Amino acid sequence: MIAEKAVLGSMLKENYLITESGLAVSQFANPVHKMIFQSMKELRASGKAVDFVTLLTTFSPQDLGGANYVKDLTNYAHIEKFDDHVGAMLDVWREREKQNVLQIAGQENWPIDRVMSELDALMDNRVSDHANIFDLLMDVYEDPFTEKGIEEGAPSGIGKLDEMTNGFQDGELVILAARPSMGKSDVMLHIAKNAGWEGRLPIVFSLEMSDTSLRDRLLASTGRFSRIRMRDPYSLFSDSQKGNWVKTIGRVAETNIQFFDRSRQTVAEMRMKVRKMIHEFPEMKPVILIDYLTLIHSEDQVANKHLQVSQITKDLKGMAREFNCPVITLAQLSRAVEQRHDKRPLMSDLRESGSIEEDADIIVFLYRDAYYSKDEKDNVLELIVSKNRNGPVGTAYAAYNKFTGEVVGIGADSERAIS
Repeated sequence: MIAEKAVLGSMLKENYLITESGLAVSQFANPVHKMIFQSMKELRASGKAVDFVTLLTTFSPQDLGGANYVKDLTNYAHIEKFDDHVGAMLDVWREREKQNVLQIAGQENWPIDRVMSELDALMDNRVSDHANIFDLLMDVYEDPFTEKGIEEGAPSGIGKLDEMTNGFQDGELVILAARPSMGKSDVMLHIAKNAGWEGRLPIVFSLEMSDTSLRDRLLASTGRFSRIRMRDPYSLFSDSQKGNWVKTIGRVAETNIQFFDRSRQTVAEMRMKVRKMIHEFPEMKPVILIDYLTLIHSEDQVANKHLQVSQITKDLKGMAREFNCPVITLAQLSRAVEQRHDKRPLMSDLRESGSIEEDADIIVFLYRDAYYSKDEKDNVLELIVSKNRNGPVGTAYAAYNKFTGEVVGIGADSERAIS
């Protein structure tokens, strides 16, 4: 029953979890907990706040286990572990329902296919994934005869890349991979701010850099300020740069980017934070960006790194589908790249490449020839789309300024950007 108390306590602290959880009253075992959850749902449906006071003044305290019992629930609350507690609660519910099914099946002599069907249905307890082909076909019946725009995903701000992907699509897991110092974080921020300017809600999980460092990078790339000068704008900025400062701050503010910069975050913790942001900004579709994959903390305490990464990528793909939004994750490449004459990355260069390649919908490698040639005039950044589940592969080109972090898309046929 502790899991049920933790679920109810978390709901008292964060009311949006009452509806977001997708739970039914029948899935609680304790009769008092059933009454509390039903009362919460009724208050929530009426638009009222759900807390200790409203529960006890709207409903009979005796039916809810008494004032002390309701008040004590908040001591069990753990928002970041909410999904785990829901999972534990549902495991108990499934076992209870399984025993009921088997008992009734024995009494009524059900055929084996009905028993299997009922048991399978227990796994589908929070949202239905059933779709009738008839309904699916009706959705597209008029498509050849009715003009409608193509739904574009979250933009990258790099023209050729957006052509190949039609923007990053809802439910997709996107991997941006490169060796260190290729510009991964700057490309991530470029995508975040362009998505924000197009009305999306960029949610950035930075497991390595602080939120202030990312803020400064955004200001530098947007205002075209040298990062060296950004260390002391008062002394090092020119008058024109100081004049552009307030305008740049206003432009960056329009991105509405949300940062979470605590290290060693798990996917479960990220889900809870995304859910809260969606509740706070219900009118905006999120885009989730994570820096970076192997810094995500695994909840599975197994020594095998490959198994950990495999589970994390599956969880990230599940998160993309759960929130129906793109999840864009940065990844490091192995040192094998450095051993080849052509140092453009390959799929095999991905660390723990098997699981990443399997779960990702899009894999984009970043490559700058200037990193190896040391040619200061060469500012071309290649974005090599090596996997695209729903579109073509190929290479997009951008001009990259390593001093400001600015990324600007250039023509697909250009071999070198114009300085």
